[in-house]
Amino acid sequence: MSPARRALGVLAGAFLGLAVAAVGQAQETTRVTFGYLGLTDDPRHRALETYANVPIRPAIVPLDGAKVGLREARVLGRALKAEFALEAVQAEGLEPLLTGLDRLVADHRVHFVLVDLPGQLLAELTARTRGKGVTLLNVSAIDDELRAERCAPHLLHLIPSQAMLADALGQYLSNQQWRDALLLVGPEAEDQAMGEAFARAIRRFGGRIVETRRFVAGRDPRQRELNNVRLLTQGVAYDVVVVADSEGEFGRHLPYQTVLPRPVVGTHGLVPLAWHWAFERHGAPQLNQRFERTVGPGRRMQDAEFAAWAAVRALLEAHTRVRSTDPARVLEALKTQEATLDVYKGNPASFRPWDNQLRQPILLATTDSVIARAPLDRFLHQRNVLDTLGVDQPETRCRF
Repeated sequence: MSPARRALGVLAGAFLGLAVAAVGQAQETTRVTFGYLGLTDDPRHRALETYANVPIRPAIVPLDGAKVGLREARVLGRALKAEFALEAVQAEGLEPLLTGLDRLVADHRVHFVLVDLPGQLLAELTARTRGKGVTLLNVSAIDDELRAERCAPHLLHLIPSQAMLADALGQYLSNQQWRDALLLVGPEAEDQAMGEAFARAIRRFGGRIVETRRFVAGRDPRQRELNNVRLLTQGVAYDVVVVADSEGEFGRHLPYQTVLPRPVVGTHGLVPLAWHWAFERHGAPQLNQRFERTVGPGRRMQDAEFAAWAAVRALLEAHTRVRSTDPARVLEALKTQEATLDVYKGNPASFRPWDNQLRQPILLATTDSVIARAPLDRFLHQRNVLDTLGVDQPETRCRF
């Protein structure tokens, strides 16, 4: 029996207990509603194209990932007299989102909300929702500070942190003995954050940054020292080129054009990801097929869509585990270290008690192939090998 079928069997058995406890002899349907908050037109999720209309990245719709998870729940719910629903609020700023959240709580008794917002906006929302009886599940903001100085007890993270992604890459470079890295960092604030995370991870696993160089995209001849691949990769010895390019225009020209014939990793070449459509193990193909059946052919699940699916799956399993809709008991079930979540990547996932981050494997992939799955075999940990990725308990700056 496949892992996917085993997981559905476990959920079916647990849902039966939930249905019996909830509806009693009257056999009435229990309705449980989850919330979803996102921006109307989030620039992070737009499709990216070059000036010549060459596609760099397809559009991302995290809400679609949540719908896949909810569709799985409905299949079980129809048979077990339990109904799970999702109410989405999408607006252009914080105030209308807060108004929408209040409406979700008042009209639908929502206690768990998937949140698809940029880091700064998520931090503000988190501060404004303290003590309101809602738990936020972050599905798209990878900012490390949300798991550190700006953490909160009611904020859980389904999307991997920047540190987790970078550490997966650091492990792979160490495993390949590519110790000397040339780091190329773009002009955006996101590029700077990624560059710092990559540098930290490389040093953490025994490598070194031989030099950090800044780049800009474009072909302006007055900025040749900043936009010419040959000039940027000459004059220093390195085993690997690590690039931090959130916009994607510069990084796509790096492979096969560096002065030294070296691999390219980071945001291009070999990339650390929460999810990739080409992963072929642990039930991943079945999840990809369900996603495409739900949203239409040609769409492939990406990181934030995967995280939204995982958020719904985690909530469903927590409800079935306690066989109750009491939000306090469900939250306790979400966070307990005895609970594990099958996210179709091998190692069972669970939330870290020190920063509410979902510990999970990271995939290292090219455009059309998954090359490795971190943590790699030789990286060990005294409690959970997944804690070799990201901020471990002794390092955390989170104080609930």
